[in-house]
Amino acid sequence: MPAAVAISLTDASRHFSEYVNRVTYAGERFSLVRGGKAVAELGPPPPRRTVGDLLALLKALPALPAGEARQFRADLARARRQAGREEASPWES
Repeated sequence: MPAAVAISLTDASRHFSEYVNRVTYAGERFSLVRGGKAVAELGPPPPRRTVGDLLALLKALPALPAGEARQFRADLARARRQAGREEASPWES
């Protein structure tokens, strides 16, 4: 993703449609600046994600070896007890 080009709010308001066209057709990003500080960005929206994308991502993640997974579960249970927030499993009846 290219870096955002800094433009003043005054310039953005005077040439708003031009900047929107540049975002739309060239994928440019702009950082809107007021008083020397960035206050907003103008750019393309993030890509849409689907549940299928999430499932594919989860399947692509490396799995913990069984011993590490058990240790991680024990560490979480201990941390919850120490925090005073022992929680029952929502999966058990």
